[in-house]
Amino acid sequence: MERGVALPVKEAADTGTLNRRAALASVSLATLLLGLKGYAAAKTGSVAMLASLADTGLDLIASLVTLYGVHIAAQRADENHRFGHGKAEALAALFQVALIAASAVAIGARAIMAFAEGAPTASPEAGIVVSVIAAAATMALLAYQKAVLARTRSVAIGADNLHYKSDLALNFAVVLALALDRYAGLRGADALFGLGIAAWLGWGAWASASHAINQLMDREWPEEKRRAFLDVAATIPAMSGMHDLRTRASGAHDFAQFHMSFPPETTIGTAHEVMEDIETRLMAAFPGLEVIIHPDPVGHVDQEGTLPAHIAERSEI
Repeated sequence: MERGVALPVKEAADTGTLNRRAALASVSLATLLLGLKGYAAAKTGSVAMLASLADTGLDLIASLVTLYGVHIAAQRADENHRFGHGKAEALAALFQVALIAASAVAIGARAIMAFAEGAPTASPEAGIVVSVIAAAATMALLAYQKAVLARTRSVAIGADNLHYKSDLALNFAVVLALALDRYAGLRGADALFGLGIAAWLGWGAWASASHAINQLMDREWPEEKRRAFLDVAATIPAMSGMHDLRTRASGAHDFAQFHMSFPPETTIGTAHEVMEDIETRLMAAFPGLEVIIHPDPVGHVDQEGTLPAHIAERSEI
């Protein structure tokens, strides 16, 4: 007899809608900025602006992939995907990472070439104006994505948000690079900033990849989150027999499963009522959580080696 509760249908639908809207906003912004930066890159010949243009082009592709990923992830569990489709978000995030990494390498190579050539940029005003507009539009998108992430915790939207944070820094870097190169006479500033942007993108790609891979590999929740879960569980008297806690995340959904000890004389009906109350309390404390509880008779010892010792020690109350 195992007891489990899935994410409410309405809550799952609302989460999917919010993620899709955030992804559509990202696609719209990337399309607008691609046109503006294309004009500015052609007008100025700036390496930093070219880097910004390339990054925005990748943004558009990545945002389209994110839109598809969150659309798939929002679909309800079906006969072939009993745990839902949340990992589609992690796959979309990994695709973004591949694009970001490729962009960083290409931009870094172009910056090194430009630094060696030492040629000045032309018409920096156009690049500065476009970068300021892009920065303002990006800040608006970041604010919207932040509000969505607070409610959905989407991995794909999170990766997209990280990418646009780098875009914001990139836009300001372009403005500074053009100003220094043109008005302060620092000929290598544009190329140097382009190289810095490439390094920033590479670091962002590594961070996003780590998070996505952790989800695909069903990594345990972070220690702080596990401890918070155990702290809540400790306030429920019936949870005194809890052991073998296992946790994982899939997209915006969290999963927790554990065993509970019951006296041998406990009826199925009584155990069911106790577990139902526990699930309700845990889901109230952790929105979006699916709980699976396996009842054990008191004194039952699970097969040795089921869990690593360091996890088993942290999984008991």
